Amino acid sequence: MQQSRTSRRRILFIGILILGAAWTLLSANEDGKSTAGLTPAPQKGFLAPDFTLETLDGESVTLSDLRGKAVLVNFWATWCPPCRAEMPAFQEAYRDYEAQGFVIVAVNATSQDGIGDIDAFIEKFGLSFPVVLDKDGAVNQLYQVRSLPTSFFIDKEGVISEVVIGGPIAEALIRARIEEIIDRK
Repeated sequence: MQQSRTSRRRILFIGILILGAAWTLLSANEDGKSTAGLTPAPQKGFLAPDFTLETLDGESVTLSDLRGKAVLVNFWATWCPPCRAEMPAFQEAYRDYEAQGFVIVAVNATSQDGIGDIDAFIEKFGLSFPVVLDKDGAVNQLYQVRSLPTSFFIDKEGVISEVVIGGPIAEALIRARIEEIIDRK
């Protein structure tokens, strides 16, 4: 009787394993990506989380409105030495690639910065790309920014192709990443 119960349990256990394996095989996504990168997450291979922020002039910039363009979202502050060091390279790259559909959105950590300092910074570096203000730090939190600068290279489909934490980013690397996201089909 004891042996009969043990045999039934084994058969039941094996049956459950076979059903589980069959379910796994039949329900598996053949391309290997369950969401195909369309779930927003602040990491490589995922759709960039959407946001809308205002410039100093009160104009709104919405990330999803930039689909079809290659985008660099850079989180920075005026007091950050690496941020200051990489801005001239960003401005040069923007000037050189803007006509090819490249945009930089510079997200200022305004909760840690002053409006007057931001205006002076933009003027000093001659920034012509959109500088938006994250007044309450919500977008920094959304993107899980832990250090400044942090940059997200986003392709024309809105998918993050690379995240660079820290800086300054070398100008050659900036240009290489821009060309990758511009050329990506």
